Amino acid sequence: MILLRLISFLHLYSLCLPISASTINGKPNELVRSYKRELLQDIVTWDEHSVFIRGERLMLFNGEFHPFRLLVPSLWLDVFQKIKALGFSGVSFYVDWALVEGQEGNFTAQGIFALEPFFEAASQAGIYLVARPGPYINAEVSGGGFPGWLSRKSAVDRTPDFIPYTANYVQNIASIIAKAQITNGGPVILLQPENEYSQSTSEVIFPDHEYFQAVEDQYRDAGIVVPFVSNDAYPHGYFAPGTGKGAVDIYGYDGYPLGFDCANPYTWPDNNLPTYYHALHLQESPSTPQTISEFQGGSFDPWGGSSFTKCAELLNEEFERVFYKNDYSVGVTIFSLYMVYGGTNAIKLGHPGGYTSYDYGAMIAEDRTITREKYSEAKLEANFFRVSPAYLTAVPGNLSNGSFVNTDEIATTPLFGNLTNFYIVRHTAYNSLDSTSYRLEVPTSAGNVSIPQLSPTLTLNGRDSKIHVTDYEVGATKILYTSAEIFTWKQFTSKTVLVLYGGFNETHEVAFAKNSTYRVLEGNGVLVKTMSGALVVNWAVTPSRKVLQVGNDFYVYLLARNDAYNYWVLDLPGPAPAYNYTVPNVSSVIVRAGYLLRTAVVNGNNLALTGDLNSTTVIEVIGGAPDRNASLTFNGKHLRSLQNELGVISATVPYVVPNFTLPNLTDLTWKSIDSLPEIRPTYNDSAWTNADSPISNNTVRNLTTPTSLYGSDYGFNTGNLLFRGHFIATGNESSFYIQTQGGTAYGVSVFLNDTFLGSWPGNDAQSAYNQTLTLPNLQAGQPAVLTVLQDHMGLNEDGTVGTDENKFPRGILNYVLVGRNQSAITWRITGNLGGEDYRDKTRGPLNEGGLYAERQGYHLPNPPTSSWTTGKPTDGISSAGVAFYSVNFRLDLPAGYDIPLAFQFTNATNNGSNVMNYRSQLYVNGYDFGKYVSNIGPQTIFPVPEGILNYHGTNTVGLSLWALDATGAKIDNIRLAPTGNGLIQTAYGPIQLSLMPAYTPRADAY
Repeated sequence: MILLRLISFLHLYSLCLPISASTINGKPNELVRSYKRELLQDIVTWDEHSVFIRGERLMLFNGEFHPFRLLVPSLWLDVFQKIKALGFSGVSFYVDWALVEGQEGNFTAQGIFALEPFFEAASQAGIYLVARPGPYINAEVSGGGFPGWLSRKSAVDRTPDFIPYTANYVQNIASIIAKAQITNGGPVILLQPENEYSQSTSEVIFPDHEYFQAVEDQYRDAGIVVPFVSNDAYPHGYFAPGTGKGAVDIYGYDGYPLGFDCANPYTWPDNNLPTYYHALHLQESPSTPQTISEFQGGSFDPWGGSSFTKCAELLNEEFERVFYKNDYSVGVTIFSLYMVYGGTNAIKLGHPGGYTSYDYGAMIAEDRTITREKYSEAKLEANFFRVSPAYLTAVPGNLSNGSFVNTDEIATTPLFGNLTNFYIVRHTAYNSLDSTSYRLEVPTSAGNVSIPQLSPTLTLNGRDSKIHVTDYEVGATKILYTSAEIFTWKQFTSKTVLVLYGGFNETHEVAFAKNSTYRVLEGNGVLVKTMSGALVVNWAVTPSRKVLQVGNDFYVYLLARNDAYNYWVLDLPGPAPAYNYTVPNVSSVIVRAGYLLRTAVVNGNNLALTGDLNSTTVIEVIGGAPDRNASLTFNGKHLRSLQNELGVISATVPYVVPNFTLPNLTDLTWKSIDSLPEIRPTYNDSAWTNADSPISNNTVRNLTTPTSLYGSDYGFNTGNLLFRGHFIATGNESSFYIQTQGGTAYGVSVFLNDTFLGSWPGNDAQSAYNQTLTLPNLQAGQPAVLTVLQDHMGLNEDGTVGTDENKFPRGILNYVLVGRNQSAITWRITGNLGGEDYRDKTRGPLNEGGLYAERQGYHLPNPPTSSWTTGKPTDGISSAGVAFYSVNFRLDLPAGYDIPLAFQFTNATNNGSNVMNYRSQLYVNGYDFGKYVSNIGPQTIFPVPEGILNYHGTNTVGLSLWALDATGAKIDNIRLAPTGNGLIQTAYGPIQLSLMPAYTPRADAY
């Protein structure tokens, strides 16, 4: 049976050789094909295997990071450096149209919305960028990135008639991106027009080649010359090269194989591993690199969900080992993980399917810490491909159960190279929890080999996958085979260092093609034997590492996987034009150092490292330090270091626990003001907008009221909406029926004059609700006012062309005042002050809602609280309504630390049992950084980064409390505390405060 497998393999291998030989000397043999338009530049090119940057092949290993989800531009470099430290070469990023053209025709991308600092930070870190400006982006943002004013346009979104409305945005954003293209010395190497244009209703032409070509033309006309890449939501092949108008340069698709079931984090359903990617690639786009534009790096979590902690468990390091390595088995060379850093849906930018946090269970947590094991696992994988150029032109073979191994319980996919072959193994039942013994049976340049040779078997543990290699070149040394996985290797001036790793208690074996002398320098339990002219090394993986010297100058580190997590590979700065970007054969250092290393620079005999600590750490430079008399600095401080005869330099960096205190928020003097004065008999709403339009241009729902009561018809697209309906009572009114729509998890309260009629507290399933409310007796001939306060949870995304779901209205859909005609009520509406002509240009068009305190600007720093009542949110209010609270406090946190902080809510109950129904908005120095919904959740902890919080000065916190019950509500407790993911000692900084203009009176506020 083994012989038959080998014969079958050799036949397949011989068939694949001509294919892999189509690339000569690693250079593209055909850059322009007959179906392509002429290249507009020659820096970024590609063939069927990979992209090239300046003629050199690159595996574009990306993560997704959105600048608008981290509102502190001076922290963008922090995230980029953490991504670079993973071994990634690039970042994909979206631009949210709704944040930069909140008012039609008025494009503004300044301050926190400016992209230039984002580009500068990427360049400094050495990160290539893939720009994804939409116009549609999905991304779990309000409207999928479409601004609310589009709700008034009759054109169907994402069709040719829609193009004129995108023109201003695309012209402006493309001009900004064009200046940052690699052709202008910037980091942008690819651009993705549109986004997940992959499904439609039957009412529209789809796929519409005229539309897609028009989108591309807009970008080209604005100066974009880098190649276009796509992201089909599923691998349909839409707009792949050769498909006609709108065809992109490089076809890509998305994959989210485990879905978004964070409630069951240990469930991997049968048949969810996509094993068909390579076959589809050959059918749909064989002339371009295998490109996965988005692959699952985490999961969103909805209102009422399970929390991102469970999402991180679902998409953990085991997921990465099995699913990412499955992607590598199909030869992916443009690979982007969504998300590598999720961040925060601050300033009300999110869609109704998600809450404030956008942590996403990503490798880098919302508070920017990197304590999740999945971060370290991704680092091991990405670094392997940085030193494995043979992978870039290897051709995937067929997946089969039992091939190349001695058991059908293991599935193997080979990738065949000109010399080096890769064998990716996993369990046949990919979700198996079994530990399975196996032998690897493969051909090598020295003949067929059954691995291991010096012990009985290898072991594959449950939910694991391995990359075995044969005939792998490490500088001038050839590895005949290794069952242990390669983390990295580097050839330095006087030595070569190879780092291998395996799981705890596994047995592994590596064979060097040429016999040589050896010494075991560290550790025990290493078995070494010469077999058929090769030096074979076998060992059992233990927590303690083992170090071998092979020959005179080749050093092998045999690590347990969890120890390998502590090793870092840092590139030294290079000459222009590459600088810090990922390039082949770059000079690097390999360092064991713990929590994080950021940068390395060699100056004479000194190696200067920067990084972060969460404990006292021994730094050990195993390769790349000056050979003799080397000195070592860390974060600018000279360390007492030792350098042994092998050139390894080591030193201890002490971690000092920071000493600081945080204010107890409940002990502070809060000031309070009524933020629903609209229900007072004396309230005057004459400055409000008359909701008197008898028509609506909204194309997804016809009016069922005499005049439109849709927020967007009057320019109100965010935050709380308020309606006041005036009528003259006849005395016969007995009840009021109202149907509202605000998006998933919204709530609504209704008052008649100053009498509370009732609320809908919302749930995690309904985006609309109807209720009938009993009215008190009204006196005939007297004026009466209905006041409706409704939450706006963001606009729906518009992922399916033809549905125009982003236009689903927010507001009152229908109403009946029993005994009266609908026309008996005249309505006025308000939302954020100015609507689309929003007042706070710094914080953007979505930050403020329609509450009285927001319209006045009382959520901004230093509001005029001297006349307000003294009162705390923990005291609350005793009846339905809205209170707004404000407090100032100072922080004085120690320099040299990253201390992630969060506001933490504790729920209150009625009579010790039922949860009070209330909603609270958290404003920090004017920025909306949290919506807490007591009866839905799940979020109770709201991280706020330094730069929004002033760590060295005064802060203003504003808090709204909307009580939806007749008995009122209070917040049981709110506190400011560390997030719990560590107090990080760092030299990163100083952090510049984001712009935070303070309160000034608003003359037109009402």
